Amino acid sequence: MKKCILDLTVSSAEKLHERYVLLRLSHHDKLPEMCPGQFVEVLIDNSPTTFLRRPISICNVDREKNELWLLVAMIGDGTRRLGRLQKGDRLNCVLPLGHGFGAPSCKSRFLLVGGGVGVAPLLFLGAELWSRGCDVTFLLGARTEGDLLLLSEFGRYGRVLLTTEDGSAGERGFVTNHSVLAEEHFDQICSCGPTPMMKAVAHYAREHQTDCEVSLENMMACGLGACLCCVEKTTEGNVCVCKDGPVFNINQLLWLS
Repeated sequence: MKKCILDLTVSSAEKLHERYVLLRLSHHDKLPEMCPGQFVEVLIDNSPTTFLRRPISICNVDREKNELWLLVAMIGDGTRRLGRLQKGDRLNCVLPLGHGFGAPSCKSRFLLVGGGVGVAPLLFLGAELWSRGCDVTFLLGARTEGDLLLLSEFGRYGRVLLTTEDGSAGERGFVTNHSVLAEEHFDQICSCGPTPMMKAVAHYAREHQTDCEVSLENMMACGLGACLCCVEKTTEGNVCVCKDGPVFNINQLLWLS
């Protein structure tokens, strides 16, 4: 896909949680084509401690409103500055970057597993799968009920199952402890979130001979495969997650060897 550098306008900045903000960004021209699993690199203006762009997953694309959604976890100076953006502000973005999730084939039952801010790309993916008539189940995990994000949006595109570590919502425990994994079969699993969670999901998929893709969250700087800080060892040698991923089939990774 063609990459663009665009000044996008903040349509809204919705604080979902003390640590998370949902930015809706628009442009006067039609936004470029994007696919679930891709990301953008955003420029942080007026930050003396943030010299590089920040990679953020594409959370959703509202084609009717010509809007791009970014779910931002405010964990450092740069992302905290993004959390202070207001309607009408501009945000310079390079997009779309990376390779996303594979296009669905004849498979119909999808399980999308996410944790923390890793749920972001799964909303866009779920929307695309739902539009193609696929059966979508979201399995979302968090520490507590207050950390669960965008549940009403996920509910538009499929069944939503929850786990929390403290049992305040859904089933108590981690996503890989949810009863649905023992009771139902899925044709394909897609996952994004903390690496230990994705590794556990990958092992489950391998044990049940289920196709599985994961979106890695390696540290990225350039987003173009030039700086080599996001390199991942794979069955095909060392690859740049930002350029060759961030989405990989688990059979490409060395997690299961």
